[in-house]
Amino acid sequence: MDGQRAELEAFYRRYIQRCNERGFDDLGEFVAPDVEVNGQPHGLQAYGEGLASVIELVPDFHWDLRHLLIDGCWLSAHLTDTGTTVDHRPVHLQEFAVYRLDGGRIVEVWGDLDRNRLTS
Repeated sequence: MDGQRAELEAFYRRYIQRCNERGFDDLGEFVAPDVEVNGQPHGLQAYGEGLASVIELVPDFHWDLRHLLIDGCWLSAHLTDTGTTVDHRPVHLQEFAVYRLDGGRIVEVWGDLDRNRLTS
């Protein structure tokens, strides 16, 4: 693995660790202020709030990285998400997300994790 790929993998693993530690107010190291999510302007604050809303539904939610593909500035992640809802239902989801980095931060994300998948 070349140096840039190793750096991007380490970056993404630190990002997932920060999410698992609930550091949503401190994602500026990883996520650009004008981040787009699923093709829509979102912004860093709303991005963090979206992740926090997952924790409201599943307080012990945990992202586990299964596979990471790196191609230049693109990252593609397959994650297994687990936890227990506030009404004690187990959650076990497969999540897929694609990220584009620029300037050392996430500027675009396409993903399939949303509140509807957690409550259905």
